[in-house]
Amino acid sequence: MELRHLRFFVAVAEAGSLTVAAEKTLHTAQPSLSRQIRDLEYEVGVSLMNRSVHGIELTAAGRAFLDHARLALTQAEAAGEAARRAAQRTKPTFAMGFLTGQEMDWLPEAMRILHDQLPNIEVTVSSQYSPDLADDLIRGKLDVAFLRREKQMDDLTYMLVTKEPLVVVLPSDHRLASHHTIDPHAIARETLISVSEKAPVLRVVIDDYLKRSGLDIVASHEVNNLAMAMSLVASMRGVALLPAYAKNFLPRSVVSRPLKGEAPTIDLVVGYHKANTSPILKSFLAKIDDLTARKSSKARSPRT
Repeated sequence: MELRHLRFFVAVAEAGSLTVAAEKTLHTAQPSLSRQIRDLEYEVGVSLMNRSVHGIELTAAGRAFLDHARLALTQAEAAGEAARRAAQRTKPTFAMGFLTGQEMDWLPEAMRILHDQLPNIEVTVSSQYSPDLADDLIRGKLDVAFLRREKQMDDLTYMLVTKEPLVVVLPSDHRLASHHTIDPHAIARETLISVSEKAPVLRVVIDDYLKRSGLDIVASHEVNNLAMAMSLVASMRGVALLPAYAKNFLPRSVVSRPLKGEAPTIDLVVGYHKANTSPILKSFLAKIDDLTARKSSKARSPRT
Protein backbone atom coordinates (compact mmCIF):
# COMPACT_ATOMS: atom_id res chain seq x y z
CA MET A 1 0.00 0.00 0.00
CA GLU A 2 1.42 3.38 -1.03
CA LEU A 3 0.42 6.97 -0.27
CA ARG A 4 -0.79 7.44 -3.84
CA HIS A 5 -3.37 4.69 -3.26
CA LEU A 6 -4.67 6.59 -0.26
CA ARG A 7 -4.77 9.88 -2.20
CA PHE A 8 -6.68 8.22 -5.03
CA PHE A 9 -9.16 6.60 -2.63
CA VAL A 10 -9.84 9.86 -0.72
CA ALA A 11 -10.29 11.77 -3.99
CA VAL A 12 -12.83 9.23 -5.29
CA ALA A 13 -14.68 9.12 -1.96
CA GLU A 14 -14.97 12.92 -1.83
CA ALA A 15 -15.98 13.23 -5.50
CA GLY A 16 -18.48 10.36 -5.30
CA SER A 17 -17.42 9.29 -8.77
CA LEU A 18 -14.42 7.62 -10.37
CA THR A 19 -14.88 9.67 -13.52
CA VAL A 20 -15.14 13.02 -11.74
CA ALA A 21 -12.17 12.26 -9.50
CA ALA A 22 -10.07 11.18 -12.49
CA GLU A 23 -10.90 14.20 -14.64
CA LYS A 24 -11.24 17.08 -12.19
CA THR A 25 -9.15 16.16 -9.15
CA LEU A 26 -6.41 13.73 -10.14
CA HIS A 27 -6.12 14.55 -13.85
CA THR A 28 -5.55 10.95 -14.81
CA ALA A 29 -7.29 8.38 -16.96
CA GLN A 30 -10.35 6.77 -15.42
CA PRO A 31 -9.31 3.15 -16.26
CA SER A 32 -5.96 3.72 -14.56
CA LEU A 33 -7.70 5.13 -11.46
CA SER A 34 -10.09 2.15 -11.36
CA ARG A 35 -7.11 -0.20 -11.46
CA GLN A 36 -5.41 1.66 -8.58
CA ILE A 37 -8.58 1.37 -6.45
CA ARG A 38 -8.86 -2.35 -7.20
CA ASP A 39 -5.19 -2.78 -6.20
CA LEU A 40 -5.92 -1.00 -2.92
CA GLU A 41 -8.94 -3.20 -2.20
CA TYR A 42 -6.85 -6.27 -2.93
CA GLU A 43 -4.19 -5.04 -0.50
CA VAL A 44 -6.76 -4.27 2.22
CA GLY A 45 -8.64 -7.49 1.59
CA VAL A 46 -12.19 -6.08 1.48
CA SER A 47 -14.40 -4.11 -0.86
CA LEU A 48 -14.21 -0.41 -0.08
CA MET A 49 -16.82 0.92 -2.50
CA ASN A 50 -19.75 -0.16 -4.61
CA ARG A 51 -19.78 1.00 -8.23
CA SER A 52 -22.84 1.86 -10.30
CA VAL A 53 -23.77 4.01 -13.28
CA HIS A 54 -24.69 6.74 -10.80
CA GLY A 55 -21.25 6.83 -9.20
CA ILE A 56 -19.71 5.12 -6.19
CA GLU A 57 -20.92 4.52 -2.65
CA LEU A 58 -18.57 3.61 0.16
CA THR A 59 -19.16 0.33 1.95
CA ALA A 60 -19.04 0.18 5.75
CA ALA A 61 -15.42 -0.89 5.41
CA GLY A 62 -14.77 2.01 3.04
CA ARG A 63 -16.22 4.57 5.45
CA ALA A 64 -14.02 3.24 8.26
CA PHE A 65 -10.98 3.23 5.96
CA LEU A 66 -11.61 6.82 4.80
CA ASP A 67 -10.96 8.42 8.21
CA HIS A 68 -7.69 6.53 8.63
CA ALA A 69 -6.62 7.31 5.06
CA ARG A 70 -7.14 11.04 5.62
CA LEU A 71 -5.19 10.88 8.90
CA ALA A 72 -2.32 8.98 7.27
CA LEU A 73 -2.09 11.57 4.47
CA THR A 74 -2.15 14.43 6.98
CA GLN A 75 0.60 12.83 9.06
CA ALA A 76 2.71 12.17 5.97
CA GLU A 77 2.36 15.81 4.92
CA ALA A 78 3.27 16.97 8.43
CA ALA A 79 6.36 14.75 8.42
CA GLY A 80 7.47 16.16 5.08
CA GLU A 81 6.86 19.73 6.21
CA ALA A 82 8.89 19.18 9.38
CA ALA A 83 11.75 17.67 7.38
CA ARG A 84 11.77 20.54 4.88
CA ARG A 85 11.76 23.14 7.62
CA ALA A 86 14.63 21.39 9.41
CA ALA A 87 16.70 21.10 6.23
CA GLN A 88 16.22 24.62 4.87
CA ARG A 89 17.33 26.68 7.84
CA THR A 90 20.35 26.78 10.07
CA LYS A 91 18.38 28.51 12.82
CA PRO A 92 15.41 26.87 14.55
CA THR A 93 12.14 28.15 13.13
CA PHE A 94 9.08 29.22 15.09
CA ALA A 95 5.99 29.57 12.92
CA MET A 96 3.13 31.68 14.27
CA GLY A 97 -0.32 32.10 12.76
CA PHE A 98 -3.01 34.66 13.48
CA LEU A 99 -6.70 34.89 12.77
CA THR A 100 -6.68 37.63 10.15
CA GLY A 101 -6.79 41.00 11.90
CA GLN A 102 -5.74 39.71 15.31
CA GLU A 103 -2.03 40.11 14.51
CA MET A 104 -2.53 43.85 14.90
CA ASP A 105 -3.19 43.39 18.63
CA TRP A 106 -1.26 40.25 19.48
CA LEU A 107 1.85 40.05 17.27
CA PRO A 108 3.73 42.82 19.15
CA GLU A 109 3.05 41.09 22.46
CA ALA A 110 4.01 37.70 21.07
CA MET A 111 7.30 39.07 19.77
CA ARG A 112 7.94 40.72 23.12
CA ILE A 113 7.86 37.42 25.01
CA LEU A 114 10.16 35.89 22.36
CA HIS A 115 12.59 38.80 22.67
CA ASP A 116 15.39 36.92 24.40
CA GLN A 117 15.32 34.15 21.78
CA LEU A 118 14.97 36.28 18.63
CA PRO A 119 18.72 36.47 17.82
CA ASN A 120 18.86 32.68 17.71
CA ILE A 121 15.63 31.77 15.95
CA GLU A 122 13.75 32.59 12.77
CA VAL A 123 10.13 33.64 13.27
CA THR A 124 7.59 33.32 10.46
CA VAL A 125 4.13 34.91 10.64
CA SER A 126 0.98 34.22 8.65
CA SER A 127 -2.67 35.27 8.91
CA GLN A 128 -5.60 33.12 7.79
CA TYR A 129 -9.12 32.00 8.59
CA SER A 130 -9.34 30.14 11.91
CA PRO A 131 -10.17 26.68 10.44
CA ASP A 132 -7.16 27.00 8.12
CA LEU A 133 -4.91 27.86 11.07
CA ALA A 134 -6.12 24.75 12.91
CA ASP A 135 -5.44 22.67 9.81
CA ASP A 136 -1.90 24.07 9.55
CA LEU A 137 -1.26 23.24 13.21
CA ILE A 138 -2.35 19.67 12.55
CA ARG A 139 -0.13 19.45 9.47
CA GLY A 140 2.93 20.83 11.27
CA LYS A 141 3.10 24.04 9.25
CA LEU A 142 2.58 26.17 12.35
CA ASP A 143 3.92 25.89 15.88
CA VAL A 144 1.33 28.13 17.49
CA ALA A 145 -1.72 30.10 16.37
CA PHE A 146 -4.10 32.72 17.76
CA LEU A 147 -7.46 31.38 16.62
CA ARG A 148 -10.93 30.26 17.62
CA ARG A 149 -11.61 27.07 19.56
CA GLU A 150 -12.26 24.94 16.49
CA LYS A 151 -14.26 21.75 17.01
CA GLN A 152 -13.21 18.17 16.21
CA MET A 153 -9.51 18.93 16.53
CA ASP A 154 -8.54 16.34 19.14
CA ASP A 155 -4.81 16.67 18.43
CA LEU A 156 -4.81 20.36 19.36
CA THR A 157 -4.60 21.97 22.79
CA TYR A 158 -6.07 25.42 23.41
CA MET A 159 -5.21 28.06 26.02
CA LEU A 160 -7.65 30.93 26.54
CA VAL A 161 -6.20 34.34 25.72
CA THR A 162 -9.26 36.57 25.99
CA LYS A 163 -13.03 36.63 25.67
CA GLU A 164 -14.10 39.16 23.03
CA PRO A 165 -17.54 40.76 23.29
CA LEU A 166 -19.57 41.12 20.12
CA VAL A 167 -20.48 44.64 19.02
CA VAL A 168 -22.94 46.05 16.50
CA VAL A 169 -21.28 47.42 13.35
CA LEU A 170 -23.41 49.82 11.29
CA PRO A 171 -23.20 52.88 8.99
CA SER A 172 -22.10 56.04 10.76
CA ASP A 173 -25.28 57.87 9.69
CA HIS A 174 -27.62 54.99 10.59
CA ARG A 175 -30.58 55.87 12.84
CA LEU A 176 -29.14 53.61 15.58
CA ALA A 177 -25.68 55.15 15.47
CA SER A 178 -26.76 57.89 17.89
CA HIS A 179 -27.43 55.27 20.59
CA HIS A 180 -24.75 54.61 23.23
CA THR A 181 -25.82 50.95 23.32
CA ILE A 182 -28.08 49.02 20.98
CA ASP A 183 -30.84 46.68 22.08
CA PRO A 184 -30.71 43.51 19.95
CA HIS A 185 -34.43 43.84 19.20
CA ALA A 186 -33.72 47.18 17.51
CA ILE A 187 -31.95 45.37 14.67
CA ALA A 188 -34.79 42.92 14.07
CA ARG A 189 -35.92 44.67 10.87
CA GLU A 190 -32.47 45.69 9.67
CA THR A 191 -30.49 44.10 6.86
CA LEU A 192 -28.28 41.63 8.73
CA ILE A 193 -24.79 40.94 7.44
CA SER A 194 -23.58 37.66 8.93
CA VAL A 195 -20.47 35.52 8.56
CA SER A 196 -19.99 32.50 6.32
CA GLU A 197 -18.79 29.01 7.18
CA LYS A 198 -15.25 30.39 6.93
CA ALA A 199 -15.87 31.49 10.53
CA PRO A 200 -17.90 28.56 11.94
CA VAL A 201 -17.31 29.31 15.64
CA LEU A 202 -18.32 32.96 15.29
CA ARG A 203 -21.38 31.99 13.28
CA VAL A 204 -22.57 29.68 16.08
CA VAL A 205 -22.06 32.45 18.67
CA ILE A 206 -24.08 34.93 16.59
CA ASP A 207 -26.89 32.48 15.81
CA ASP A 208 -27.14 31.36 19.46
CA TYR A 209 -27.30 34.97 20.67
CA LEU A 210 -30.07 35.90 18.25
CA LYS A 211 -32.00 32.78 19.26
CA ARG A 212 -31.60 33.54 22.99
CA SER A 213 -32.78 37.08 22.32
CA GLY A 214 -35.95 35.74 20.70
CA LEU A 215 -34.98 37.06 17.27
CA ASP A 216 -35.71 35.08 14.13
CA ILE A 217 -33.50 36.97 11.67
CA VAL A 218 -32.26 35.46 8.43
CA ALA A 219 -29.02 37.04 7.23
CA SER A 220 -29.36 38.87 3.92
CA HIS A 221 -25.69 38.39 3.11
CA GLU A 222 -22.79 36.28 4.39
CA VAL A 223 -19.18 37.45 4.34
CA ASN A 224 -15.82 35.71 4.54
CA ASN A 225 -13.76 38.47 6.13
CA LEU A 226 -13.83 41.82 7.91
CA ALA A 227 -13.12 43.89 4.80
CA MET A 228 -16.13 42.38 3.05
CA ALA A 229 -18.27 42.95 6.15
CA MET A 230 -17.35 46.64 6.31
CA SER A 231 -18.00 47.06 2.60
CA LEU A 232 -21.46 45.50 2.76
CA VAL A 233 -22.42 47.35 5.94
CA ALA A 234 -21.57 50.63 4.21
CA SER A 235 -23.00 49.84 0.76
CA MET A 236 -26.11 47.87 1.81
CA ARG A 237 -26.75 50.00 4.90
CA GLY A 238 -26.88 46.84 6.93
CA VAL A 239 -25.77 45.88 10.42
CA ALA A 240 -23.40 43.17 11.56
CA LEU A 241 -22.50 41.51 14.85
CA LEU A 242 -18.73 41.17 15.01
CA PRO A 243 -16.03 40.62 17.65
CA ALA A 244 -14.73 43.82 19.25
CA TYR A 245 -11.36 43.63 17.46
CA ALA A 246 -13.23 44.60 14.28
CA LYS A 247 -13.20 48.16 15.66
CA ASN A 248 -9.54 48.36 14.60
CA PHE A 249 -10.61 48.24 10.95
CA LEU A 250 -13.62 50.55 10.77
CA PRO A 251 -13.61 53.02 7.86
CA ARG A 252 -14.99 56.48 8.56
CA SER A 253 -18.34 55.53 7.08
CA VAL A 254 -18.86 52.72 9.60
CA VAL A 255 -19.08 52.77 13.42
CA SER A 256 -19.52 50.23 16.20
CA ARG A 257 -21.75 50.31 19.28
CA PRO A 258 -21.91 47.95 22.30
CA LEU A 259 -24.91 45.69 22.68
CA LYS A 260 -27.32 46.55 25.48
CA GLY A 261 -27.31 44.09 28.35
CA GLU A 262 -25.02 41.07 28.54
CA ALA A 263 -23.20 40.88 25.23
CA PRO A 264 -22.20 37.49 23.84
CA THR A 265 -18.49 36.72 23.82
CA ILE A 266 -16.23 34.59 21.68
CA ASP A 267 -12.99 33.00 22.86
CA LEU A 268 -9.65 33.88 21.33
CA VAL A 269 -7.24 31.07 22.14
CA VAL A 270 -3.66 30.07 21.54
CA GLY A 271 -3.59 26.65 19.89
CA TYR A 272 -0.79 24.16 19.37
CA HIS A 273 -0.34 20.51 18.48
CA LYS A 274 -0.08 18.14 21.44
CA ALA A 275 2.82 16.30 19.81
CA ASN A 276 4.91 19.44 19.17
CA THR A 277 8.06 19.14 21.32
CA SER A 278 9.67 22.42 20.22
CA PRO A 279 11.57 24.01 23.14
CA ILE A 280 10.68 27.42 21.70
CA LEU A 281 7.00 26.53 21.89
CA LYS A 282 7.44 25.33 25.48
CA SER A 283 9.07 28.64 26.43
CA PHE A 284 6.38 30.63 24.61
CA LEU A 285 3.52 28.81 26.33
CA ALA A 286 5.12 29.34 29.73
CA LYS A 287 4.76 33.09 29.20
CA ILE A 288 1.17 33.16 27.93
CA ASP A 289 -0.12 34.41 31.29
CA ASP A 290 2.33 37.32 31.11
CA LEU A 291 1.16 38.10 27.58
CA THR A 292 -2.53 38.18 28.52
CA ALA A 293 -1.85 40.20 31.68
CA ARG A 294 0.13 42.81 29.74
CA LYS A 295 -2.58 43.08 27.08
CA SER A 296 -5.32 43.42 29.70
CA SER A 297 -3.32 46.14 31.47
CA LYS A 298 -2.99 48.09 28.21
CA ALA A 299 -6.71 47.73 27.50
CA ARG A 300 -7.55 49.22 30.92
CA SER A 301 -5.11 52.13 30.52
CA PRO A 302 -6.76 55.39 29.39
CA ARG A 303 -5.84 56.43 25.86
CA THR A 304 -4.60 59.91 25.08
